[in-house]
Amino acid sequence: MSYEAAASSSLFGVLAVLIGGLVVTGVLIWAVRFGTQVRRREQRPPRPSEQPTRPWSGSAHEEREMREPDEVPRAAAGDGLTPHDLGSSGTKRSEDQTRPRWKRGSGGSFGSGGQGAP
Repeated sequence: MSYEAAASSSLFGVLAVLIGGLVVTGVLIWAVRFGTQVRRREQRPPRPSEQPTRPWSGSAHEEREMREPDEVPRAAAGDGLTPHDLGSSGTKRSEDQTRPRWKRGSGGSFGSGGQGAP
């Protein structure tokens, strides 16, 4: 009797694995079909002739300028500042546009081995 119980439980396990595999296969087939239907409804990708091109004047050029912090305006008593009052950026164009240069004898970055400024 114990042999029959062991054989029936292994048969049940094999059937469970087989049915589980069929369910997973069915779900995967459904997912692929659903994906192809969604893909058909989407717009087609642009052709190479429809891609953006560089302007005739050439590529955009970088502009460098020195910036300095912009002061936060003072609010009148009882009034609060709104984002509109603060402006578009936290910095403004500096009056002095000369770039700071490296000074001979200064150490540079940490651990550079320089003597440091006298």
